[in-house]
Amino acid sequence: MPALTPPVCDFDWKAREFTLPGTDGKTYGLQDIAGENGTLVMFICNHCPFVLAVLDKIVRDASDLKDHGIGVAAICSNDSEAYPADNFHNMARMAEEHAFPFPYLHDEDQTVARAYDAICTPDFFGFNKDLELQYRGRLDATRMNMAATDLRRDLLEAMKEVAATGRGPQEQLSSIGCSIKWKA
Repeated sequence: MPALTPPVCDFDWKAREFTLPGTDGKTYGLQDIAGENGTLVMFICNHCPFVLAVLDKIVRDASDLKDHGIGVAAICSNDSEAYPADNFHNMARMAEEHAFPFPYLHDEDQTVARAYDAICTPDFFGFNKDLELQYRGRLDATRMNMAATDLRRDLLEAMKEVAATGRGPQEQLSSIGCSIKWKA
């Protein structure tokens, strides 16, 4: 299956509310994860090679974003019946193994992914403190099977700008990844 690329940032699009179970046993809504200077909602999954190629960087950048007042959550919306690696049990295992510094949420009925018009994994939605979209770009220039560690941290730099100014960069490079695995 070819890689998908999400659309360019639709500036000021308002974040959609949700209530989802987390792998830590708690339930989270948008307000629970919102940070004082912004919020990052990312759609990831357990099996996608694009996600796996950057997972350590996602964990690193999420930790760094907290220092800038950015709240972070990850959502898995894949059809876990067709893709058992993405079931809730395996999500919890991945979150624990990688010490996720953010809630990992299960969108079993895929309503949140549809509300956000999420396209692929990973798909990053960076909002300002007013929950207006300011970044929908890539983490960095990493591609599958590429181990470079000295790449510009596009997501981190964009969200630092959002935290400081309330606005994201006008020039953004789209993320790339596997399609969300929709239920029939």
